[in-house]
Amino acid sequence: MRETLDELEQWGTEVIFGRARGFRATVMRMLLWSLSGIYRLGVAKRLGRYRSGAKPQQYLGTQVISIGNLTVGGTGKTPVVELFARTLRDRGRKPAILSRGYKSKKLNHPQQWQGRNGEIIPAEQMPKVVSDGGEPLLKVKYAGDEPWMLAKNLPGVAVVVDKNRVKGGAFAVGELGADTLILDDGLQYLDLAHSTDVVLVDQSAPFGTGQMLPRGTLREPAKNLMRADYIFITKCDGSSNEQLIDKMRRFNKNAEIIECTHGPKHLENLFTGEQAPLEFLNDKYAAAISGIAVPQSFEKILDKLGAQVEFHRVFSDHHSFNQREIDRFMRRCVERDIEVIITTEKDAVRFMKPTELDVPIYFLRIEVEILKGEEVWNKIIERICCEKPTADHLLLRELAG
Repeated sequence: MRETLDELEQWGTEVIFGRARGFRATVMRMLLWSLSGIYRLGVAKRLGRYRSGAKPQQYLGTQVISIGNLTVGGTGKTPVVELFARTLRDRGRKPAILSRGYKSKKLNHPQQWQGRNGEIIPAEQMPKVVSDGGEPLLKVKYAGDEPWMLAKNLPGVAVVVDKNRVKGGAFAVGELGADTLILDDGLQYLDLAHSTDVVLVDQSAPFGTGQMLPRGTLREPAKNLMRADYIFITKCDGSSNEQLIDKMRRFNKNAEIIECTHGPKHLENLFTGEQAPLEFLNDKYAAAISGIAVPQSFEKILDKLGAQVEFHRVFSDHHSFNQREIDRFMRRCVERDIEVIITTEKDAVRFMKPTELDVPIYFLRIEVEILKGEEVWNKIIERICCEKPTADHLLLRELAG
């Protein structure tokens, strides 16, 4: 049943991107196109309610840095969240990351948490605390792959998961002492008021397929880029972004723009922790396996690093691997005399150890590098770091303590 649902999700993705052919795919695209109009109206109505004040926003008395996008997946959001959190931590702030924990499983029992006042926090007030700044406190399946990865990579930064990110934020401020909240995938989450909206735009597909969900990949119309305070053009390949910037300026004339690349840094063995330089892949017969939104971008990186990728097993985004899938993939690699298996860092946290580890498995560590707009980046961080907590923030801390 799970495999059937996964295959259906992959087919749906192929339909949306126009890669699926045939009568069924054509009929499905027509159906999705009609639903997109309804979705667009719903988005406009929802945003209008927040703008008019009919639907109130919550304020937690501290800065909320929203990092999001107009499209579904694939803009490289997690490395940018990590960059913000690490930089703010190193500058003396105490950031906490708020995530919804997409595809994470519900805890069998709420975490037991002793509050700052010494009392046990009631279960209904408890988000999932993936990290309080130390080692991850939950397994990946309960945390979600991206929150768990962020918790692992960011000592000193709290990571909190809850669909209700107002509740998660209040807990992070009141119980974990956070003075800055980073709202992961936050552009569409408006129950919590944003201090700053950072919107990511993928250089290769800035507005996705150009059509709204569910026919396309846009969560909001392209004109809603006007909501951005800062725009990050991600996954830049060094070519000029002049035409893209001119197009974006039709929607947003004031947002400052940063151009960055999501560059590979090193390889790391999934089961030994051994690191290898990028040159390790040069001329290696490799196989790739991933469950990410845009697997093509992963393939391009491997090609640029000189790997001879014989095949790439693609699963749906955030796919939970099982033992049979991993063992079957390993057998195929052995039959094809593959020298090395490569996956992504996000997939690595969900990866199971093969029954027979006949081929070494590495993940590719990706980090953000700013190509243009370093002065804008410094200004963002300086502004965040210089702002003092408000009376509301101090009151939350006092009530918790």
